Amino acid sequence: MILQDLVNELGRRLDYKVTNGRYQGTVNAVGFDGIWLSPEKGAIITEIKTTDAYRISLDTIAGYRHKLLEAGTISGDPSMLIVVGRQDTGEVEAQIRGSRHAWDIRLISAEALIKLVKLKENSDDPETGRKIRSVLSPLEYTRLDRLVDVMFTTATDAAPVVVDLDADDVSQPLISESNATIGAAAKISGTWEFTEPALLQNKRDQIIKAMSRNVGAPLIKKSRALFWSADHSKRIACTISKRYLKRASYPYWYAFHPQWEEFLEESGTAYLVLGCMDLSQAFAIPLNIIQEVLPDLNTTETERGKYWHLHIVEGTKGGLEMVIPKRDTNLELSPYVVDLLP
Repeated sequence: MILQDLVNELGRRLDYKVTNGRYQGTVNAVGFDGIWLSPEKGAIITEIKTTDAYRISLDTIAGYRHKLLEAGTISGDPSMLIVVGRQDTGEVEAQIRGSRHAWDIRLISAEALIKLVKLKENSDDPETGRKIRSVLSPLEYTRLDRLVDVMFTTATDAAPVVVDLDADDVSQPLISESNATIGAAAKISGTWEFTEPALLQNKRDQIIKAMSRNVGAPLIKKSRALFWSADHSKRIACTISKRYLKRASYPYWYAFHPQWEEFLEESGTAYLVLGCMDLSQAFAIPLNIIQEVLPDLNTTETERGKYWHLHIVEGTKGGLEMVIPKRDTNLELSPYVVDLLP
């Protein structure tokens, strides 16, 4: 894959709608490398360079923007982003600072762009993605509030989110594993129980491989818990729980978030996949089945938003069941078993 294709794919991983460019202009075509349209309706024209060994014509890049606006390909006030395949970009930085395009063009190395993608993919809060995208457009930093806001949002999303459990209230969740970088945790009888991140990641990797086989397409990471096929037609939300031995009546605990439902609804093949740390099986429940039971599940609302509680218990017939608190019967999970071992 050439650098231009790689960079444009990174743009897609950041949730931009990307149009690959021609990479070289012709008489009747504009030679931009990519057009990135953000969910916030902003536009970025990308220029991708393997090296900064040669002087870049900023006027030429600005000319791409003018021609694309004239042709109606883009609208509004698009910015320009130069992506260089190396970190030593001092000459290009100086060139941009000294030009009349200094307020319209930003520069980033491919390595730094990859880091932004990894940060976004290890997040579950849509606001984090929005803040990360804002970094790629020109910002005025005389006042630092916006930069601090970006840093605070991303750091907060990466921080552990632990919800205390009242000893007598099983309607309160322990934690949503997908919101904690340190792994699943619970406070039982005054003691916090944690699962190592490496073990969680290993289990998630097993689930993604198994589900890729199940849906017939490789699944790509969109965020910490969300995955989709390359054409976005097949999607899963994956969350994992350890077995909480001190709460044997409710051994597995999860949360299901509204943004996960929205993500899954945009696909014809969509599953909520519940993993269990001590089992070689997961449970891939079709979205329509989950949506049928959502009104009968308990919920919690915090400053981060609302989520539904999901509890898995040992069933009366020997298998596992999802608890449906507002119904007389639970949801048997045997029809949704996915073996994790090939």
